[in-house]
Amino acid sequence: MVIPVNPPHLDRTSPPQPTHAGPCPASALPEGVRVRVTRVVYEDQRAVAELVPRLTERQAAGADPLPVEPGELAPALLHALRREIRALPDEARLLLLLAAADQYPVATHAFLRAVTAGRLDTRPLETAEAAGVAHASAGGVFFRDPWTRIAAYETGSPADRRAAHLLLARVLGGKGETARRSWHRGAAALGPSARLAAELRTAADRARSEGRPALARALAERAADLCPDPAEEARLLALAAADAWRSGEPDRARRLAARTDNSALSGLLALRAGHAAEAFDALLTAAVRQKRSTDALELLALATEAAVYTGDLRRCREAHVLAQWLDLPPSGILAALACAVEGRYADARVLLKGTAGRCGPGADPGLLIHSGIAALLLGDHTRAVTATLRAAASARSRGIPGTVAQAMEFRVYADFWTGRPRAAEAATQEALRQAYATGQDNGACHLQAALAMFAAVTGDEEACRERAAAARSHALAHGLGLPAALAQWALAFLDLAGGRFPAAAARLRALAGFGPGHGHRAIRHLATPHYVEAAVRTGDTRVARAAHADYDRWATAVRSPDDLALSARCRALLAPGAEAVQHYRSALDLHARGTRDFERARTELLFGGALRRLRQRTEARDRLHSALEAFESFGAPHCAAQARAELRALGTALTPATGAPDPAAVLTAQQLMVARMAAEGATNREIADRLNLSPRTIDHHLRGVFSRLGIRSRIELVRLLGESP
Repeated sequence: MVIPVNPPHLDRTSPPQPTHAGPCPASALPEGVRVRVTRVVYEDQRAVAELVPRLTERQAAGADPLPVEPGELAPALLHALRREIRALPDEARLLLLLAAADQYPVATHAFLRAVTAGRLDTRPLETAEAAGVAHASAGGVFFRDPWTRIAAYETGSPADRRAAHLLLARVLGGKGETARRSWHRGAAALGPSARLAAELRTAADRARSEGRPALARALAERAADLCPDPAEEARLLALAAADAWRSGEPDRARRLAARTDNSALSGLLALRAGHAAEAFDALLTAAVRQKRSTDALELLALATEAAVYTGDLRRCREAHVLAQWLDLPPSGILAALACAVEGRYADARVLLKGTAGRCGPGADPGLLIHSGIAALLLGDHTRAVTATLRAAASARSRGIPGTVAQAMEFRVYADFWTGRPRAAEAATQEALRQAYATGQDNGACHLQAALAMFAAVTGDEEACRERAAAARSHALAHGLGLPAALAQWALAFLDLAGGRFPAAAARLRALAGFGPGHGHRAIRHLATPHYVEAAVRTGDTRVARAAHADYDRWATAVRSPDDLALSARCRALLAPGAEAVQHYRSALDLHARGTRDFERARTELLFGGALRRLRQRTEARDRLHSALEAFESFGAPHCAAQARAELRALGTALTPATGAPDPAAVLTAQQLMVARMAAEGATNREIADRLNLSPRTIDHHLRGVFSRLGIRSRIELVRLLGESP
């Protein structure tokens, strides 16, 4: 009996049929599931319409992995396409089968050589071209779409498929083609073979070392299908699952992982999409079991990420002790966080500086991300940007798309504070989509919280609350202290910028709490300067003084000009009357050596208000005008409104803006994209389909567009966008 290249199910026996949730439109799915559904069917709306109603309740909710095999994804679509291909002459079908085998599921680029070696006549392809199925060129055969290519492959008989794979294997003898030759040899196998399984595993190891995880996954998975030894099969499945995850195939990874018991793999999947505390435990268990120190170090690095996500940084001490017990050098982040938890900030700084310095081009993307995190904790945003940019570039070159989104999770902080919120927002939207597409729901939660942060600063109150609610809901269910705290900070800043000082103080005071899903030391440092401001505005400074004392110890230890500037600003806010002036001047001197342009503008705003109350009107006016100009350039209307209010209190006449607003200046990146599509005549449903959002979200964005631009109809929108540069 011939074993097909892609059996109907990953399991050797068919699983019981699931209970389906019934018809469900794609727009009703959670955002992450909707993005993955679209991706897994090659963005073909016909397949989306067929797959979505057949999802189980758990699949539709994202609790279970989606189907991954073509026959599970779109059987009706494939049936129609197979019928279309069967109508072609036999010679044309065999050529299409050969071309499809050369491209699916592993691209080997050997079709033309196989045609020459087999002395095949390619003229029958003209009938396929006439039927619109595919067209031939000097570069080979190009199918109408991925589903037609799959149908061309699956239409062939097992014997014809085997012959095609053997012919392709025969011509793949060049340099660097060993792995692909092994793939075709394995695809042509008639049954289990220890020899072929070993050959495929060797090829998979080589592909993995060369940075080709997608090819490594296909080879390892096929090796597992052919392996007669259950223990070796389990090891191969674990390798295939890890490769699937690295190459951005989350649902295949989860399905493969379900067939094996591997704590390292369980920890990795839990870290990216499960409960962070469970991920930490699984990764530490796996590190103890590892025989190779390099593998144990990698697992401890992942455990560090889990500890950062949870916010329960006391667990860093557990990992640090384990590393010492295993006689392993722990990552700088891990040791630094362990020191910070114990209040040894000077020691933490030394360890962070060592980690932040390891950000050379071409390094391992995981190490580069750790370098970026270390730089952020040190307040070195320039180095953080460099490290995260290099991490993304290294991940792309190694074929690890998910890591690109991970790098962006931490890049957004640097972009935000250095005064690039709108550019960072657009990049974050793309990173969010990539995180969802690669199954990184926890990373997506962090990015949702970052988008809430941007919305708070740009004054989009409804978007801020919507993003923050989504982030906190996922974070609290998965033990993610970092995004939960960041979302809370976004809501607090929204209150602070809107003049709701008691609400802001209450939210910011809560960020001092630690533990899974509740708070985070890094966000505590981020929030303390704003908490001091809110507390001073409400007249309750007792807790704020204690929070500032801890923050000042941190700032003094890490020696970041920005953190020292913010500490000086806190000191100014807590000082009486004229004593505050010198502290404000010190803060601005320190800001001049730092990179947090947005916070410098906030300091000028507060300094200007203090000078106004001290009746130093000329300097107050200069400071407030400088702050207003900065806030307008950042697109922070709430903060700009505070600066205008202070200037009006000085009796300064403000020149109203003239002419129509520039959409690019007043709209968020997402709003501008929606506005342009609407101006081109797209309906809300069409925009939702193109952006993989719900029509309700599009309606919300358009209402925000109309409000910000001061218009009431799409006709005005068309005119305004037509006039803008």
